Amino acid sequence: MRILIAGCGWLGMAVARALVARGDRVVGIRRDPAAASELEALGVEPLSLDLLRPEDRRRLPNDVEAIVACLAPGARGAGAYERTYVDAVGTLLDFYSGRELNRFVYTSSTGVFGQTDGSEVTEHSAVLPASDTARVLVRAEEQVLGRARTQGYPACVVRLSGLYGPRRFGVIDRVREGRLALGRGDDAWMNFCHRTDAARSVLAALERGRPGEVYHASDAVPVRRRDLIDWVAERFGFDPVHAPADSAVATGTNRRIGAAWSRERLGIELAYPSFREGLDEAFSGSN
Repeated sequence: MRILIAGCGWLGMAVARALVARGDRVVGIRRDPAAASELEALGVEPLSLDLLRPEDRRRLPNDVEAIVACLAPGARGAGAYERTYVDAVGTLLDFYSGRELNRFVYTSSTGVFGQTDGSEVTEHSAVLPASDTARVLVRAEEQVLGRARTQGYPACVVRLSGLYGPRRFGVIDRVREGRLALGRGDDAWMNFCHRTDAARSVLAALERGRPGEVYHASDAVPVRRRDLIDWVAERFGFDPVHAPADSAVATGTNRRIGAAWSRERLGIELAYPSFREGLDEAFSGSN
């Protein structure tokens, strides 16, 4: 197939690499023209454009058979999220409306869940956005899924848990520097997904995803923050930081992302079932 990857960055390039390896022709969109050589080295046809610029939209290729939209905002805040996840993705949906697409895969985030009670949330749980940016993520999902329901658009959503992997093992530094510390609130659950498994999930959704469905890309073992801190500190040979007893309880979500249904539905086998296997890459120096 000829596949367009909108947002051919850290995750998008992993997806592109796998697609090229199996013989697909890939067009990769990046805003920065300097990224062209990096994409070409992977065998990807680079396309430098900004989906928010009307004059750039006219340069989108007409002859693609599938689309992966895995865009990332260039700044923090609800406004940047709106421009990226609603406006830019909306541009793709509009441009390719009525064309013969096999699949449209949109990567979202498990950040749509704002639960703080430690409960499990699955692909079929009601979302509970707890911030302005999370509310934008929900609207973006509704935009994609609404097209599938009302227009027969072959679109599905893949929600990603906390991504990590080659060149992005920042959780280790957060533990070392005490930004993740033992103390009040360290029983909260955390959820991760290695880039390899995120890319596998996107590929599986391209091949077997069903219009209007939502899938989760998350490993099989959610972990309490204290257990993550203790493991990282022991594995990398430093003492964990203990927050002062009178420090404020860390705020944020506290929920376990369930993804067993997605793995069965899409036929995914995880390369990294838990954070332990993934972070061992950093310990071995293979990052």
